Amino acid sequence: MLNTADILETISMIREENLDIRTITMGISLLDCATDDENRLCDNIYDKITKTAEKLVVTGENIEKEYGIPIINKRVAVTPVSFVGGHVSPEGYIKVAKALDRAASTLGINFIGGFGALVHKGMTKKDENLLSIIPDALAETKMVCSSVNVATTKAGINMDAVAKMGEIIKRAAYLTRDEQSIGCAKFVVFANVPEDNPFMAGAFHGVGEGEAVISVGVSGPGVVASAIKRAGHCNFSELADIIKKQAFKITRVGQLVAHEAARRLDIPFGIVDLSLAPTPAIGDSVAHILENMGLEKCGAHGTTAALALLNDAVKKGGVMASSHVGGLSGAFIPVSEDAGMIDAVATGALSIEKLEAMTAVCSVGLDMIVIPGDTPEAVICGIIADEISIGVANTKTTAVRVIPAYGKKVGETVNFGGLLGWAPVIRLNENSPAEFISRGGRIPAPIHSLKN
Repeated sequence: MLNTADILETISMIREENLDIRTITMGISLLDCATDDENRLCDNIYDKITKTAEKLVVTGENIEKEYGIPIINKRVAVTPVSFVGGHVSPEGYIKVAKALDRAASTLGINFIGGFGALVHKGMTKKDENLLSIIPDALAETKMVCSSVNVATTKAGINMDAVAKMGEIIKRAAYLTRDEQSIGCAKFVVFANVPEDNPFMAGAFHGVGEGEAVISVGVSGPGVVASAIKRAGHCNFSELADIIKKQAFKITRVGQLVAHEAARRLDIPFGIVDLSLAPTPAIGDSVAHILENMGLEKCGAHGTTAALALLNDAVKKGGVMASSHVGGLSGAFIPVSEDAGMIDAVATGALSIEKLEAMTAVCSVGLDMIVIPGDTPEAVICGIIADEISIGVANTKTTAVRVIPAYGKKVGETVNFGGLLGWAPVIRLNENSPAEFISRGGRIPAPIHSLKN
């Protein structure tokens, strides 16, 4: 039972420490929309989404008003489109993307995810058709997000798919060059992708899910940072305990909102994602949590250890607060969306190599990192291959969302606005991995994948 102190503390978290529900995401199955008629497929998809999620936005707004808990985004995730494409041509997939965008506009949501494929072991013809037009789809829509899973611990890494990812990213950057290459911000490459992730750009509705499901992504880096600062110079055991207690409280708020939304919409509750999702706002930064632990600047030696402690404590505290935890669940470290990360890159304290090391212990991967616009495809593929291998070797989710900002060079900045924030262009190792990438085929699964 909540007491007065708990209520007052939650109010303080919301007003002073940027606590919010980052997203209510409705997952919707499109498997029953499949047909070989491209126009009919688009109609089926539009009708299914707009009917199922008709009351999503208003329900979120009503919960927000009644409980006083900010709910920043209302979103939809659908079955990976390649699963329902039938014999759809590349041009037909453009029509599907526009149908998704039209549905998102009708609903009033900010993003819709699922325009992607799972190609960790191989590619079908319809997968190839879809991959070929992802850049065009991202350029010709506003709210459609795309993701591709290119590896799993069980299957290894599909390097043929990795090679295609560099091409997709470069072309998306070019096609959206007049908008700071923002198309790349709506595209993410995964290893071990979770099928119940409510966060964009990687959200989709897994094929093992039901007709529809409600999932919630919580936030609260500011809450954790403030608690650590108040605690002063305590030891690591005490520090972990403080983080666990805050994560528990944050997750309970998410659990409340998720259950209430599911009840009102008469759709099953899926999961609460425990991820600490930062914003560019001051006081809402994962990097500042690490600095409050005692690092002069995020990126200093010791940063990976601090992040490992944070990630573990968040999971331990959050898992006790919700009956169903899923998605990514941990600490996000996107550069452009985190004020502390932005500052650390701008001052030279944080390099892409250090970010890669940090991803071995955080919840996702190299996220919202702006790289020079003239970066060769092979270098981008090398970045992806390195990051994906961390996920495969460690049986965890990793991902890459990099933006080769067209016409921009190291030291210049790119501003996306809103929650996507801004970032300086980071320096890369310019030595070429082109011959390595061109070998093609699959990197075999690690020996520890044989667990049966």
